Amino acid sequence: MKPIRIVLADDHALVRAGIRTLCESLDGVTVVAEAADGNQVLETVKAHHPDLVLMDIAMKTLNGLEAPAQMTREFPQARVIILSMHAADDYVQQALTAGAAGYLLKDSATPELELALAAVMRGEVYLCPQISRLVVQSYMQHAGAVAGPLGMLTPRQREILQLIAEGHGTKDIGLRLDLSVKTVETHRAQIMERLGIHDLAGLVRFAIRVGLVSSDK
Repeated sequence: MKPIRIVLADDHALVRAGIRTLCESLDGVTVVAEAADGNQVLETVKAHHPDLVLMDIAMKTLNGLEAPAQMTREFPQARVIILSMHAADDYVQQALTAGAAGYLLKDSATPELELALAAVMRGEVYLCPQISRLVVQSYMQHAGAVAGPLGMLTPRQREILQLIAEGHGTKDIGLRLDLSVKTVETHRAQIMERLGIHDLAGLVRFAIRVGLVSSDK
């Protein structure tokens, strides 16, 4: 298997030296060039045709959020892994949108870099565990916002709300869902608390407004 040819891009010479030593300690990895700013990255990629670019975000002239987008257009064969101190969600989202195939934090362990290189060379997107958790949390928060008020309820609570809005009493709901009357009452109290609605008529109006039931029920 031919070695992975890498370009290192960071505006700190000592950081590049450390990353070079780390990369060259891995089997099948060769550092072919270094770059200190975004423009140098593009020039270096054009000259050396690397398989992969390890790039910091905070660089001069053309930063690590702009350079991947330009490289994707001009040198689509070169994959980009962001190596950064920044774990903020907006940095990660912008980097991935710009075309980066991986995102590692600079305090990641050595095996993490090896995993990232292998995954990205297989055509996958690799995020270190801290960034993965961040992305998942952001997605879940966004999904809840998109779902609207109903997103605050569990599937069981939405089911009970629909039956309430359709005119079923507590005992009937319990029989239909194989729940005790007390459990149904507990769910109803939680629904009211989460929605900030404190009477059955209000629950019915809410269910109609969000389309859970039609107004002719």
